[in-house]
Amino acid sequence: MKKLRILCLHGYHGSADIMQNQSNSLVSELKELADFIYLDAPSLAEGDHGWWHAIEASNKVKGAGVHSTPVSYKGWAKTYEHIVSFFRDNGPFDGVLGFSQGAALTALLVGLRAPDGIIGAQYPLAFNFAILVGGFFANDPLLQSLYEAKDSYDLPSVHIIGRADFIVPLRYSYEVSALFKRPLVIEHNGGHVIDCSERTRLQLAFFLKEQLDQVKRLSDRSK
Repeated sequence: MKKLRILCLHGYHGSADIMQNQSNSLVSELKELADFIYLDAPSLAEGDHGWWHAIEASNKVKGAGVHSTPVSYKGWAKTYEHIVSFFRDNGPFDGVLGFSQGAALTALLVGLRAPDGIIGAQYPLAFNFAILVGGFFANDPLLQSLYEAKDSYDLPSVHIIGRADFIVPLRYSYEVSALFKRPLVIEHNGGHVIDCSERTRLQLAFFLKEQLDQVKRLSDRSK
């Protein structure tokens, strides 16, 4: 049976194993629809953490980068190469799911997505949908141009947002969702977590069924 392949990206102090545990209650009933592939940030192999560290002009580390002050993202270049290589060697992927800093990364990856599916130097990635859990904008000025790739953001997306999230405020996630032309926003009463409530599970299952049906339609047309 055909299933979706979804790349999963963890948060700042997370790992592939941690995110698998965090998301298990949400995705356990979705495994007939999709395979979930969890990836470690390249920094973990060096005893560090995170997809990048947000650095102020004073060289002070500001963590994951969940704020509005312009910063530089130390580690972005290595993360970029890691993701592009993983897509090349382990793809294709139908979608990307990110939590927290991984959700901010997912939004950036959409800006690197080839809207016509033909990858190249400017758009080295190809996938068809994005799922952001507790997402926020990147505040590195050097990355802002990625958000200008309007055609790349014309894809189905889900944005899971906690009303009691005090790490990534609600409005930050809504600001990111506005980048996308077809955002499905799912609010829940929890905080900065991967919500597994029945309402979230049902809406995400419906979304994934739609994506799987689309893959099957395209496959049938190509026969």
